[in-house]
Amino acid sequence: MTAPADLEAVELANTAFYETMERGDFDELSDLWLDGDSDVEISCIHPGWPVLTGRGEVLRSYALIMANTEYIQFFLTDVKVALAGDIALVTCTENILSGGPAEESGELGPLVGQLVVATNVFRRTRDGWKLWSHHGSPVLAESDESDEGTDSED
Repeated sequence: MTAPADLEAVELANTAFYETMERGDFDELSDLWLDGDSDVEISCIHPGWPVLTGRGEVLRSYALIMANTEYIQFFLTDVKVALAGDIALVTCTENILSGGPAEESGELGPLVGQLVVATNVFRRTRDGWKLWSHHGSPVLAESDESDEGTDSED
């Protein structure tokens, strides 16, 4: 039986991951991932990127994203948590609003919205739940029920 305290702790760890990215706190983000002393390598797949493996590669990718993103906000929906012993799986939809600096003025440029479905795998450690793997895939098309059942002459 899954303890409610474990579910809550995993949900808090997942929320901390996204809130830390919103704040651009690289040191805190680094602390959320399994450390290099772990018996397994961490991995990350950002939308459109190849698989990144190992603490150095994964954390460099977040440093790059943070350095090139002026503003980012995540609205998580469809969050589901599954636990199996010391492993937790979180799936969710990341409704992302982001923007970079405008080309000339240096002010915040236009905001862009994006939908990403994500899987975050956590592992219980003596220091709490730590990220083992993150996989984000873009939602390329929304289902449009009004097009179902219509014939096309193309």
